[in-house]
Amino acid sequence: MQVVSVGDLTVDVIWKDIKNLHLSVHPPTGRIRIAAPHTLGLDAIRAFAISRLRWIRKNQQKLVAQPREAVRDYIDRESHYVWGERVLLRVIHHDGPPSIQQAHRSLLIYAPSQMSRDERHAFVEGWYRERLRQAAAPIIERWEKQLGVTAKRLFVQRMKTKWGSCQPDSGNIRLNTELARKPPECLEYVVLHELAHLRERTHTDAFYRLLDSYLPQWRDIQRLLNNLPLSDTSRSPGRSSS
Repeated sequence: MQVVSVGDLTVDVIWKDIKNLHLSVHPPTGRIRIAAPHTLGLDAIRAFAISRLRWIRKNQQKLVAQPREAVRDYIDRESHYVWGERVLLRVIHHDGPPSIQQAHRSLLIYAPSQMSRDERHAFVEGWYRERLRQAAAPIIERWEKQLGVTAKRLFVQRMKTKWGSCQPDSGNIRLNTELARKPPECLEYVVLHELAHLRERTHTDAFYRLLDSYLPQWRDIQRLLNNLPLSDTSRSPGRSSS
């Protein structure tokens, strides 16, 4: 990675095995990142960044103004979100192994009294990962059939800069655990987006025509996802432009 200056802005540049330039702006500070093909030099990359200065500044301002959720301590009567719906966390102390149950507008965590905040956090994150994996499986299967592709493996994990990713060579896709906190249509869009990369590797016109054909409202969902409150500004995915 190399850092270059564009006026008063600092841009992180990374070269990858891709065909097109990819520009992104990341929270919480509006850090700018450009992924570029190996064939492009710094002068061409800097010229590209200059051509997108208006977009960069606009999205940096949006990130600064975007609402943030409160830092979670995973204590009793704290607000959390499951599939876009607000739920109340209820911590119930007991002597058995920890477990989680979802009731009407509540998330019940049964945990030993000595369980630390970080341990509760990790346990709840594991629960979200499993919910996302279960919800994603039938969606992946449905879009595989419609697109005529096959994903080899699904990975669910916290991702710093993306809602999902696809490796066309291996057929693997990854989904950000945070999607289990967002409205269900966001997962639908991200799964389609990643599986579409098994047909079109990069964000070409043909790629966007695929999205338009199968999910005409995808831009509205993408806008919703990008404008939802950030739950963890140090890890939440940023805004990108190919």
